[in-house]
Amino acid sequence: MTGKAKPKKHTAKEIAAKIDAATTNRGGGKAGQKDRLGQDKGGHAKLECPHCKITAPDMKSMQIHHEARHPKLPFEPEKLNNLHCSTGAAEATTSKPKPGIRGSLKK
Repeated sequence: MTGKAKPKKHTAKEIAAKIDAATTNRGGGKAGQKDRLGQDKGGHAKLECPHCKITAPDMKSMQIHHEARHPKLPFEPEKLNNLHCSTGAAEATTSKPKPGIRGSLKK
């Protein structure tokens, strides 16, 4: 008989890894593209380079990009476009008041 040393049940670590792989956005498809481009406030792309319009999730990544792609220009963090800030401010001012319970507005 072979296979006596094989475990017959899944481990908790393996099950947790499968759940994580199934529920985490890995960046594929239209949802992943939207997430990378920072079109929604919850997207990964927070900063945009003013020179080439490439996006980055944080200041350190943008600094690495700037040193690699624009070595002759000085890195100025205040000139970076914050995609989360600009999207949220415009959305908050143009949205309608949210309805109350079952779609009716409370007065």
